[in-house]
Amino acid sequence: MTKISEKAAVHPTEEVDIDRHVVPTTASDHIAFGFVKALRFVADKFFAKRYGHRAVVLETVAAVPGMVGGLWQHLSALRHIRDDQGWIKILLDEAENERMHLMTFIEIAQPTKLERFIILMTQMIFYNFYFFLYLISPKTAHRVVGYFEEEAVISYTQYLQEIDLGNHENVPAPQIAIDYWNMEPEARLRDVVIAIRADETEHRDVNHSFAAELASRPKKIIRPDAA
Repeated sequence: MTKISEKAAVHPTEEVDIDRHVVPTTASDHIAFGFVKALRFVADKFFAKRYGHRAVVLETVAAVPGMVGGLWQHLSALRHIRDDQGWIKILLDEAENERMHLMTFIEIAQPTKLERFIILMTQMIFYNFYFFLYLISPKTAHRVVGYFEEEAVISYTQYLQEIDLGNHENVPAPQIAIDYWNMEPEARLRDVVIAIRADETEHRDVNHSFAAELASRPKKIIRPDAA
C-alpha cells in the first residue's frame, strides 16, 4: 500500500480549490456520483437555504465513512499482521473532524425535534449502507465520500455567499469552534464556514486519492481485506 501522509495543518483561508471535480469514468464511479447527486437533490428540497440546519443533519452522515473505513483498515491490519500505511489514522481523524463540524453547528443552529428524528433515521440507514458498501467495494465507498465532499464544498461556498449578502447573520463563532480551529476570540460564523470548507476540501482530495489507489490495484485484491 502506498504511504499517504496527512497534510500539515494550516490556518484556514479562502484560498482553497473549491472547483475540483473528479469526472466519473467507470461504472462504480457513475454509481457513486449518481447516489451523491440523489442525496443532494433531497437535501436541497428539504433544507433549501437553511444551511445551518442542513449542516447539522449532513455532518452526522459525513462522520460515518471515516469511522467505518478506519475500522475495516484496523481489522484488516490485525488479521494480516501488516502495517496500514497511515490509512487508519487519516480515516479516524476524518471522522473526528466531521464530528466537530456537527458539534459546532449544533451551537449555531439548534436542530428541531423533526431534524433530530431525521438524524437518527439517516444515521441508522447510512451506517449500514456504507458498512456493506465498504465490504463489497471500498473503492466505490471512497469515491462516494469524495463526491459527497465535493457537494459539501459547494454547499459551504453557497453558505459563505449568503452570509456575505446578509441573508444569514454573521454571528459570533461558538467557543467550541474557536478552541478547535485556534481562532481569534472575535471570530465570526464566516470564519467558521471558511475553516470547515477547508476541511472538506481535504477530505475530498484524500478520499478521491484512496479510490484512485484502490482502482489501480489488480481486481482480485480490491477488497477491505487487502486494502
